[in-house]
Amino acid sequence: MRVQVIRAWPDRFETEELALAAGATVADALAATRITQQGVAGVAVHGERVQADTPLHEGDRLELLGPLLADPKDSRRRRAQAQAGRAAR
Repeated sequence: MRVQVIRAWPDRFETEELALAAGATVADALAATRITQQGVAGVAVHGERVQADTPLHEGDRLELLGPLLADPKDSRRRRAQAQAGRAAR
C-alpha cells in the first residue's frame, strides 16, 4: 500500500511516499521514512492524532507534528482579556 509522510515547518515542508506491506502501522511508516523525526511531538493521520500501533490504509497521509508554540489555555486567556478590555471602553 502507498502512504504519504509529511512534515511541515513555517517556511517549508518535506514529503515522502512510502510503499508498505498491507497491515502496516504508524510505527512501521516511521521506521521506513527518511524524513527527520527530531523534534516531532506527535503524529496524525489526515489531521487526527494517532498512536504508533494505529494501522494504516492505502492513501493515508501520516503527518509528523511539531511541538505547540503556545499553550492553548494561555492563548485563550489572553484573547479573553483583550476582548474584555475592548468591551469596557
